[in-house]
Amino acid sequence: MGFAEHIDWVDAARWSGTAFDGGWTTPLASHQDVLEPATGQPLWRTGVANAADMGAAIERAHAAQAAWAATSPRDRATILLKAAALFQQHFDELALLIARETGGILPKGQHEVREAVVLCQLAAALPMQSQGQVLPSTPGRLSIARRVPHGVVGIISPFNFPLILSLRSVAPALALGNAVVLKPDVRTPASGGFLLARVFQEAGLPAGVLQVLPGNAEAGEALVTDPRVPMIAFTGSPGVGRRIGELAGRHLKKVSLELGGANNLVILEDADLDAAASAAAFGAWFHQGQICMASNRVLVHASVAEGLKARLVGKATHLPVGDGASGRVALGPMIDARQLARFDALVQDTVQQGATLEAGGTFEGLCYKPTVLSGVRPGMRSFDEEPFGPLVNLVTFHTDDEAVALANDSQGGLSAAVISRDVGRAMALGERLNAGMVHINDQTVNDDCTNPFGGPGLGGNGSAVGGPADIDEYTRWKWVTVKASVPPFPF
Repeated sequence: MGFAEHIDWVDAARWSGTAFDGGWTTPLASHQDVLEPATGQPLWRTGVANAADMGAAIERAHAAQAAWAATSPRDRATILLKAAALFQQHFDELALLIARETGGILPKGQHEVREAVVLCQLAAALPMQSQGQVLPSTPGRLSIARRVPHGVVGIISPFNFPLILSLRSVAPALALGNAVVLKPDVRTPASGGFLLARVFQEAGLPAGVLQVLPGNAEAGEALVTDPRVPMIAFTGSPGVGRRIGELAGRHLKKVSLELGGANNLVILEDADLDAAASAAAFGAWFHQGQICMASNRVLVHASVAEGLKARLVGKATHLPVGDGASGRVALGPMIDARQLARFDALVQDTVQQGATLEAGGTFEGLCYKPTVLSGVRPGMRSFDEEPFGPLVNLVTFHTDDEAVALANDSQGGLSAAVISRDVGRAMALGERLNAGMVHINDQTVNDDCTNPFGGPGLGGNGSAVGGPADIDEYTRWKWVTVKASVPPFPF
């Protein structure tokens, strides 16, 4: 009996070839196997949507949205709280499924489910918050600014942290009265889509309000260009983000982009090198570096660079790599052969450009060894491009000004961090970094769910999701005035 038959509550047979439309009865245009990265064996089959499938899903969501927006805030909150309870109730099953489908270690799958619980709990509070304000106006007129749902929100989510990166948009969008059409990555359709669908179905979400259908570029473009979808939330690569931004702008849509770019971890000369090396290793190698916040550039003061390098090489040499769901390794496989080949080419090109390979640079199957490059500088591929693999780029500097110049030699980034015993100096340096999030005495991979998450330039488009940003993102302003009677006019 295969793994798919053991995920009893989720029941993989539900989504074999279908969309989620409130039930599991709508067939999709084509099908493909979902391969487990660790073994290369099929986990299950998924349907793959085309443009016509996407159009039909949008129509279903559009038809269901008005009634959902008219549902009382308490009832919407109750459904979100039930969803949180279901994620907790089925914690072990869902965590293992995520680890198997994404290639992550089991603690990474557990982290996604824990965050899913929190995301639903936070979203449940949104309908009960103030949805606007009374504005000053002329006597005899009531002037109100209200926050109202967009209507249908289209969400396109990635493969790396698929449950979190889908749910962080799905939950608040639903809570605030929108219908949602979710297109998860075809490599992680369960973790990024069908788990959510099963949870919300069981929680009592009305049929039609959430549509889930995996698809490729054709389906994604249909979602972005459809006039019935006034907002798109996308998490993924800068290249695809640019395309979505162009299409959304052409169709006058609101677009929320969370991309990637350069994330800099700056280590000053007074840092505790053991602690700094541990932080850098986690920030660069956790989930094989396939994280938008990964510490892909480690900027280290020249006076302590050799000590840091030795510690990182030691970690790279000894950290075990293999099947992430086994519970015996620190790094799992990369998501697929295409992603691994791109990353390996980036590493080898950077070495050809003059960097030194200190550790790693090899792989077996989809398992890439944690890698350390020294002598990295601007103009090299791994400095200029987001690696999205298990790579520490060691870049040396001599002064704080030089560190800032190197860190800001990019088109923007999501996250940055500074490690120093002098907190005031670290904070002053952090203020100068062009990033949406800055962490002092930490590494770059951080998210509390209660914080606005986003960044400038390649980090996104200056938008943010999470915490205080959610009401702004998933609603729009509507101005309403009321008078007791029609006043006289001079015409």
